[in-house]
Amino acid sequence: MNIPLRHSTSRARGVSLIECLAYMAVLVVVTTVAVLGFNRCWDDSKHLRRNADEIVRALHAGEQWRADVRSATGPIAVGDPADSGRITIPGRSGSIIYTLANGELHRQAGASAPTVLLLAGVKSSQMLADPRAAVPAWRWELELQPAQKNVRMSPLFTFESVAPQPLAR
Repeated sequence: MNIPLRHSTSRARGVSLIECLAYMAVLVVVTTVAVLGFNRCWDDSKHLRRNADEIVRALHAGEQWRADVRSATGPIAVGDPADSGRITIPGRSGSIIYTLANGELHRQAGASAPTVLLLAGVKSSQMLADPRAAVPAWRWELELQPAQKNVRMSPLFTFESVAPQPLAR
């Protein structure tokens, strides 16, 4: 008589509890790595956006300063560095005064005009005469305070402008 051999196929039909726990552990590890990577990218994106906003504000301030220097009606006066880094640019509607105090750069367009905060978080600022051969040029060296502790590059800006020449009489 021929007796059929029975093979144990229960193992092939289902997943054991240990295999299920192993798959769940792998899924948890992969999900944790993905969430950590996403959070790091999200934080880097926020820092990049903040840095881009600071760069845009600095460029707008530099363009404003260049326009003020180009429209000067007389000699530009640089105050003593101990005098809050003050620079006075004479204009048609009054003097424009730039003042650096407590890491903030302020601009006042006229003696009776309100003082406007132009830039915050300024580490250093120097507006210097940079005379060329026959052109009265000015240079503004601006360094912003970095927002992060560990930075690879310091935010430094240099703006140059040419003041109008006095008319020969």
